[in-house]
Amino acid sequence: MSTNTNAPAFTHMIDLASERLGGKALSCSDDFFAEKENLLKSGRGIFITDKYTDRGKWMDGWESRRKRVPGYDWCIIQLATSGIIHGVDIDTNHFLGNHPPFASLEACNIAASDGNINFDAVEWKEILPKSPLNPGSQHLFEIADRNVYSHLRLNIYPDGGVARLKVYGEVVKDWSAVKDEESIDLASALNGAKSVLCNDMFFSHMDNLIMPGRGVNMGDGWETKRNRTPNNKDWVIVRLAHEGRIQKALIDTCHFKGNYPDSCMIEACTVAAGTDFATAMVEWQTILPQQKLQADHEHFFEKEIMNTDQNFTHVRLTIFPDGGISRMRLGGTIA
Repeated sequence: MSTNTNAPAFTHMIDLASERLGGKALSCSDDFFAEKENLLKSGRGIFITDKYTDRGKWMDGWESRRKRVPGYDWCIIQLATSGIIHGVDIDTNHFLGNHPPFASLEACNIAASDGNINFDAVEWKEILPKSPLNPGSQHLFEIADRNVYSHLRLNIYPDGGVARLKVYGEVVKDWSAVKDEESIDLASALNGAKSVLCNDMFFSHMDNLIMPGRGVNMGDGWETKRNRTPNNKDWVIVRLAHEGRIQKALIDTCHFKGNYPDSCMIEACTVAAGTDFATAMVEWQTILPQQKLQADHEHFFEKEIMNTDQNFTHVRLTIFPDGGISRMRLGGTIA
């Protein structure tokens, strides 16, 4: 997700191909100079002067060798979860004399149960025609196709290096496969949850709260700046993956030691899709009353959870007075 307010709207959506979300680079035609897995890492890639490998200059991206035969190079990506792609960023950051002049994207939708896939037999659909690329630049392309896809093939013409591929879109989950009483994390990005608004994310982005796994470091969480205002409180609103009943919660302050919040509380509401929380009058109900927190610790709450018989669409996590939370998990059943 982007923090640039001038970027296209789709860049504020979730990166379906992100390695940290579960995206994978499955195969490629060639990655002689730099590994295909780099494509899905966070950030834009870095450059280290005078760093070399036994194959040449070390580059933070996917780079194929110079092609001496007809054709082009390609890389197949498995998205972290099936979804609708709204836009992509093909970033050639730091690839200056070795970027591909053109790229295209194809997509397909393959059921997770298909196991080993023969991609040569897959029917690919072009979602981005052959498009020009510049050296050392982000290339933001809007995708008009609104079908659901699970895999992508990035084609570069004829060869060269791409630092990152971001695939912005919305998660599409088959909720018919979820049983009525099955407990599911309603605040998981993998299930389709999304952080929609917060009052502060000075140090790190609010979407980190709902990523899978535990935070890898202090930057992998939601952290607000130090606030000197008496009785300050910071907050973040998360759209649940599906309307449902919340029965348990986990608040994880992993890696936050001298900067964890003193306490937190969780409220919930039921509103229509697309509600603008910046202007709407919303009636919040307490789900988790204010609770003391500890440094670098997983806090499990179940008996403390209130209003477990009501369905909600959004939650608001409030921290007192400020600080950082690594992850929030909300176990419950769907409506």
